[in-house]
Amino acid sequence: MSRPRAITLIGIGDDGCGGLSSRAVSAVAAAQVLAGGERHLAFFPQFRGTRIVFKDGLAQALERIAEAADEHNVCILASGDPMFFGVGALVIKRLGAEHVEVVPHPSSIQWAFARAGLKWDDAAFISLHGRSREGFLTRLRICGKVGVLTDPENSPARLAALMLEHGETEWKTWVCENLAGPDERVRTFSIQELASCADIGPLNVMILVRTDQSWQAPPAIPFIHEDEFAKRMPKKGLITKREVRLLSLASMRIRPDSVVWDIGAGSGSISIEAAMLAPLGRVYAVEVDPEGVEICHENLRTHAIDNVRVIAGRAPEALSDLETPDAVFVGGSKGSMDEIVDVALERLRPGGRLVVNAITLENSSEVYGALRRRGIVPDVTLLQISRAEPLARYLRFEALNPIQIFAAEKPAAGGKAE
Repeated sequence: MSRPRAITLIGIGDDGCGGLSSRAVSAVAAAQVLAGGERHLAFFPQFRGTRIVFKDGLAQALERIAEAADEHNVCILASGDPMFFGVGALVIKRLGAEHVEVVPHPSSIQWAFARAGLKWDDAAFISLHGRSREGFLTRLRICGKVGVLTDPENSPARLAALMLEHGETEWKTWVCENLAGPDERVRTFSIQELASCADIGPLNVMILVRTDQSWQAPPAIPFIHEDEFAKRMPKKGLITKREVRLLSLASMRIRPDSVVWDIGAGSGSISIEAAMLAPLGRVYAVEVDPEGVEICHENLRTHAIDNVRVIAGRAPEALSDLETPDAVFVGGSKGSMDEIVDVALERLRPGGRLVVNAITLENSSEVYGALRRRGIVPDVTLLQISRAEPLARYLRFEALNPIQIFAAEKPAAGGKAE
C-alpha cells in the first residue's frame, strides 16, 4: 500500500514569512519541494529544495507536483485563503482532498474589511480576478455591501467608471492596496472620485457600501411596469405587459446561471427581467429593427443591467453563433416561426424550455403546428387580463389584448417528447 502524498497547501499574505503560523513554517521547513507563483517563492530565498513555479496555467505544474509527492514532502504556496476564490479547489480536484492539507491565511477580503473597520458577515463577494466583468452591475442590484477582488483589466477605476455610466453612484468605496505588506494603503472614494483615480496599485481589494440609508434589496421576482421601459412610439402598446412577462418568465424556469435567448426582443423588457433572474448567466436579446436595438441598449443603461448582449439581426440566421441556451423565448418571428422553433429545439440543452408568446390566430397556428410536427404537445395558456383604470371618481376595468403562451420542454437525451 503506497503512503499518502505529503502535500501541504499554505496560504500566505504580502507580509511573507512573518505572517505565517508555526504550523505553516514547519511544513515549509520539512518540504523537499516548494511550489507557487514567483512572488510567493521569493519570500523563501533560503529554500534549497526543488522549486516549481506556476506559469502559464496550473495544469503542468500540478502534474509535476503529483509526481514529486510520491516520494517527497511538497508545499504549495497560495494567496490568502486558498479555498476562497483561490487555487485550492483546482489543487484538490487534481490531487485529491485525502492527500492535501490546507493551512489557510487570512484572505485579502478579510484584511480589507478589517482595515476599513467594517463587519463582513453581511457582505456579498464578487471575484473579477481573471474573469469578465459582464454581469457585475446586475449582481450589484441586490447587494448593500460588496467585497470585490479586482485585477488590472477590472481595476477599481474602470469598475467605478462603469457604475458611473449606469447611474450607480450611491456608494462609498474603500480601495485597499498591498494588504498586510510594508506599503499597505487604504483610501476611501466616492464613485465619481474613484472613476478618475489613476494611482491604484495592481494588488488591491475594493469594498462597496451603499450610502442610501433607505435602500432595500429589490424584489426577488421582477414585476416592472411597462411604463418604466423606453418604447418605439408608434408601437407603444405592443410592449410585453408585466403580467404576461411574469408568466412567460416562470414558464422558462430560469436559474441563476441560465443562458437565455430572447428572440424578437423589442424594447428588451423580457431580456432585462430574465437577466435579473440569472445574474450569473447571460441573455442574448435578438432584434432585427435598428430602432429596437437602440432602445434595448437604452433600457439596459436605465436599469443598470450588464449581462444582456444585444444581437442586431434576424432570426434564425442571427442565432448561429450564440452559446447553447437553457431557455428560449420568442416574442416575434417576422414570419420565420417554423425555422426559429427548429433551431431553438436543436440548440436547447436537454430539458431546456421554449416559450412563445402569440397574439394573432395566425401566430398561434404557426407555433402550435411547428411543435406538433416535431412530436411535442405544448402547455398552452390563454391569458386575458383586465386592469382597473380611473373613470371620473370611479374605477373601471379595461381589457388588454389576450395572449397565448406556448411552453415546451426539449426532451432529455433518449427521452420522448411531451
